[in-house]
Amino acid sequence: MTSTVERAARVRFRRAMSLMVMTLVVPGSAQLMAGNRKVGQIALRTWLGLLGLLAVVLLAVLIDRELVFWMVSNTTLLLLLRLGLMVGAIGWAALLMDAWRLGQPLTLGLAHRRAVVGFNGVLCFGVASVLLFGAHLVGVQRDFIITMFGDGEATSAHDGRYNVLLLGGDSGAGRWGLRPDSMTIASIDADTGRTVLIGLPRNMADFPFREGSVMDEQFPGGFDCEGCYLNGVSTWAGDNTGLFKGSDNPGVDATIMAIEGITDLTINYWAMVNLRGFTDLVDAVGGVTLNVRQPIPVGGLGSDVTGYIEPGVRRLDGHDTLWYARAREGSDDYSRMARQKCVMNAMLEQISPQSAVKNFESIAKASSEMISTNLPASELDTFMSLALKARSEKIASLSLVPPMINTGDPDIELVQRKVAEAIERAEGNAPAPAKGGKKKSPDSVTGGSVGSLSEGYAANDAEDLGAAC
Repeated sequence: MTSTVERAARVRFRRAMSLMVMTLVVPGSAQLMAGNRKVGQIALRTWLGLLGLLAVVLLAVLIDRELVFWMVSNTTLLLLLRLGLMVGAIGWAALLMDAWRLGQPLTLGLAHRRAVVGFNGVLCFGVASVLLFGAHLVGVQRDFIITMFGDGEATSAHDGRYNVLLLGGDSGAGRWGLRPDSMTIASIDADTGRTVLIGLPRNMADFPFREGSVMDEQFPGGFDCEGCYLNGVSTWAGDNTGLFKGSDNPGVDATIMAIEGITDLTINYWAMVNLRGFTDLVDAVGGVTLNVRQPIPVGGLGSDVTGYIEPGVRRLDGHDTLWYARAREGSDDYSRMARQKCVMNAMLEQISPQSAVKNFESIAKASSEMISTNLPASELDTFMSLALKARSEKIASLSLVPPMINTGDPDIELVQRKVAEAIERAEGNAPAPAKGGKKKSPDSVTGGSVGSLSEGYAANDAEDLGAAC
């Protein structure tokens, strides 16, 4: 008699556990077997429909891998996905609770009852946690896109290339973005992602503005006033905002007018990088590996030097990476520009999609605090695709600095010719160099960059930036 009762108890216990496992694997199956069949049918059809939709999406991504970039950047789709995950978490947990009820826990012995309650709690908590955490990440992605990217007008590529102006400025009170410390055009091939980084020195003087622009009207002979340099254009515009009616960023707009006049390139978009917030981004991805060729001072720039980044191939955290990129003590602006390009190249090569996913929330938070841009959200998928393509391409660089360019009295025709030639070489359309005419990399190292002020820095003019760094 006792053994029969025990066997019956074990059967009820196995049945209760099986109903919960069935619900975990195929939601609605427990209800179809032992409960409300209508609820079971709705749950099962929903589950099968979602599996079918997932299969279609995976097939579409395999056919067109760039589709994934559109999906992760479309804010409407992300909102629907987030709501779907939240509803799924609640619904699945409710089905698990119902499966526990269908197992008739009150008919079980105390030990079995506790086991069933514990198992059901683990399943409910596990399923709901995973789905709600997924909803949280989707929400972070959506908020990141809405916060960082606008809904402005998209522009098409010019002569097959997108030209994005990257501006770097400090985040001090009342200073953020007013006087850019660095200015670089990323000229990106719209098909291959092949990129040329064109650096402009902040101390360039006596340059023209884009013909017909507001700044050209104010300075028809060029920006040739006393103490007027390229990084001062933004400040001048900030003091004369009435000339830039309807502009949200007069300083950036004026700087673009200058850079277009200097290079003869048309700028599609701009991004302003907060150099202090840059440290958080580097830390979020686990640091950057850089070849430190000489001791790089930490400090200076009007304050005391507190230490040095020692030579060697090193994995630098955000703090040291920032000083590697911006140190000027015992160096010069042009060495610093070369090191900044090496940091850009290293981050593009070393931030893999896997590390981006792994550290997604930290990267999104750091990026939203670090970057301001006019790139519309509708173009985000295009540039994500180009960034992935660029990882497999060599990055070229050209800096408009001595000894090639006299920054105090630049030859604008020479500047524009050099820019055009650098882009032609990147596209493979430039003629092969004459025999024996290939430029040799300098052997000296000054300020942590290969080269010197008199002979030029390798990273400032290279067809393969990675090799020059």
